[in-house]
Amino acid sequence: MNDAYIYEVLRTPRGLGRHDGALHSVKPVSLVTGLMRELQQRHQLDTALIDDVLLGCMTPVGDQGANLARIAVLAAGWDGKAAGMQLNRFGASGLEAVNLAAHKVRSGWQDLILAGGVESMSRVPAGKDGGAWSLDPATRLHTGYVPPVTSADLVATLEGHHREQLDAWALRSQHLAAAAQEAARLHCLVAVHDQNGVLILATDQGPRPTSREALASQTPLADTLFDPVALRRHPQLPRIAHPHTAGNTARPADGAALALVGSKAAGARLGVEPRARILAGAVIGGEPAAAARRALKIAGLSVNEIDLFEVNECHAVVVLRFLREMGIHADKVNVNGGAIAYGDPLGAGGCMLLGTLLDELELRRARRGLVAVSAGAGMGLATAIERL
Repeated sequence: MNDAYIYEVLRTPRGLGRHDGALHSVKPVSLVTGLMRELQQRHQLDTALIDDVLLGCMTPVGDQGANLARIAVLAAGWDGKAAGMQLNRFGASGLEAVNLAAHKVRSGWQDLILAGGVESMSRVPAGKDGGAWSLDPATRLHTGYVPPVTSADLVATLEGHHREQLDAWALRSQHLAAAAQEAARLHCLVAVHDQNGVLILATDQGPRPTSREALASQTPLADTLFDPVALRRHPQLPRIAHPHTAGNTARPADGAALALVGSKAAGARLGVEPRARILAGAVIGGEPAAAARRALKIAGLSVNEIDLFEVNECHAVVVLRFLREMGIHADKVNVNGGAIAYGDPLGAGGCMLLGTLLDELELRRARRGLVAVSAGAGMGLATAIERL
């Protein structure tokens, strides 16, 4: 089988996912086409060589509806031979697009694919697409549906993680993100401009100064209405603690990210050297750690052979559980901060983490890294890469 290589990863800054967020005025398709044009210009890319565009999005309705990937090909003025597909693996959609691109390249069926994701939560809020799981009472009752924050609180209760631990991780995320911004360590970042070339946003909007005291003053997010549903699954618990707040949970965000994935032959035709090799990917109905272990098994690697990890900080407990399950030290994980500081643009988030990981591997001259993301309805996804 062919190896699948990463030739480039680019992303927009993350804007706050609310009406006064910096990217609210920018259409999702424009977030994507801006990156496509930057990629084309940066590498003098012959777009006729692109076989497919795979774009993840968690809420594919309204501005993000239909097949945004194919529309972006046309809107960017690219050669029309490139097809396009939109996919939804909830919050892991952007990383799933990259993994699917790697599958296609490794099989030999396609040679060069643009993969990533987009989410404009200020324009299309999460849940706007509806669905049986969250809206149909019979399905909710049968499946034991609870909102994501209640699920995170349940995990924290089962794991024995207290509010102080979650806040400490959140404080770390904010401090590391501020340091990364000051040192300009995030090289995959591409500023967003309007149609007249006026700068809209050049850096992530989310990171903000905070303190242990400020985090401690936050009130819980969860609605206790769903506690009885969760407790029916876990009758050994007398109650569910609610340690997650707006301070130790990722805020909604807007943004897009794209990765150029292809075979060695495709890179030779482009005249571009690969930055990394995709070693393995895995998806599972379970925790991100389970997906990470499966990806490592496929790659024939031990956890100790991974130099850096990027784990999506949708809730602080997700990362704390990952650390314990994988038996790794925090110094290897989210070394430039995470989604608690930057915000989480859902469908774009996994591909953004891939770019952050690759940048840091190159800066440190480290060899291997792994991205792990949790997704709605109890799924986990992981991707292992090797810097070249």
